[in-house]
Amino acid sequence: MREIVLDTETTGLDPKSGNRIVEIGCVEMVNQIATGETYHTYINPERDMPEQAFAVHGLSEEFLSGHPVFADVAEAFLAFIDDSTLVIHNAEFDMGFINAELARLDLAPVPMDRAVDTVRIARRKFPGAPANLDALCRRFQIDNSNRELHGALLDARLLADVYLELTGGRQRGLSLAGPDKDTSLGGADMETTARPPRDHHASAQELTAHEAFIERLEEPVWKT
Repeated sequence: MREIVLDTETTGLDPKSGNRIVEIGCVEMVNQIATGETYHTYINPERDMPEQAFAVHGLSEEFLSGHPVFADVAEAFLAFIDDSTLVIHNAEFDMGFINAELARLDLAPVPMDRAVDTVRIARRKFPGAPANLDALCRRFQIDNSNRELHGALLDARLLADVYLELTGGRQRGLSLAGPDKDTSLGGADMETTARPPRDHHASAQELTAHEAFIERLEEPVWKT
């Protein structure tokens, strides 16, 4: 199964207030194993950068002005995610922004039911505990020392590791045998090789010796 772990950075909290996406990062997973394929782009939001947002991700208006607008990256982004399940931390936030950007281009929205929300998974699994990405990295001892600021691709990579921990993917990945293989001996895949039958025809001398031996037996069990 193909899944895309996705994160965005934005100019603010609400797309309905004119806030825009400024960065998208995606990590491809197949059967809960990262393939190494990623999608990453910075996006010119065509507006100013509020100080509060800059403090989160460090992406300035000047820096972003040299990057493409969303209309120029939409096709490549949609091609990368295709129809895969999207793994997102606080999916409602990112999906809201993605669909707002698509709506500006008169493109169809990405259905919300395609998203797996890792915040909800974490809150179900650890009720009452912090469910932000940094807290989950600490819980699962995932190295996030490079995360001084938010970054879409970095966060997507961290989230991929968190997602595996939340869903038990690491444990499943350690299983070396399929359901039809015998792992009773230390998990090893025990294979047997059929040997061709050997020629066991007795010689005339061996048959004579065998008959003489049988005659010497007293009351053999097959005669009782």
